[in-house]
Formats: sequence, C-alpha cells, structure tokens
Amino acid sequence: MQTDDLHRQPGVRAPEPSRHSEPTDSAAEEAGRLLYTPAAAAERLTVGESWLRRKAGQRLIPCTFIGKHLRFSDEDLRAIVAAGSRGPRLRDQTPSRPGRRHRIRR
Repeated sequence: MQTDDLHRQPGVRAPEPSRHSEPTDSAAEEAGRLLYTPAAAAERLTVGESWLRRKAGQRLIPCTFIGKHLRFSDEDLRAIVAAGSRGPRLRDQTPSRPGRRHRIRR
C-alpha cells in the first residue's frame, strides 16, 4: 500500500492530469500580456478609449497595427506614460501659455 492510498478518502478519486496545461492566473500575470486591445490599454492607462484611438490614428503615440487591428504592447504603454510625464514647474519659470489679455476701458 502506498502512502497516497492512506490519505485518500473512500469514494473520492484523485483528479486526472489535464492534457492541456492551462496557465494559472499568477503564471499568466507573470508572463504579462503580449498585446492589449484599445479598450484594455485605455483601462490600464486610465484614459478614454476614444482618446487613445484618435492619438494612435494620428500616429501621435506608439502603437502596433496587426493588419487593420490596433493593439498596444507593454513597451507602447510605457512610452505613452513617459511621453506624458512632466517635471515640476518652478515659480520663476514663465507660464506654459500666455495670460489672458484684458481690455482697457476708456
């Protein structure tokens, strides 16, 4: 008698090994995704899908086209975040846009 037989309950069969090895959730997360759909990429970046599609269509952000299908890689998402990164603005720097002009009443 084997030690496994001692621990089994009567009438309970051991699960049979699967022919296809399906990755577990943690294994799939570790491997990362190859490509993201625009909806999934927008959710990850917390931006609107329409904004992401529009910028990609104008070729203003990195993206990947597989045939006519728009996709984003992890590298693309990192590059989009890096391109949008801005450092702190110091007080003595000029404003990024000109101030509003006021009319002088006479």
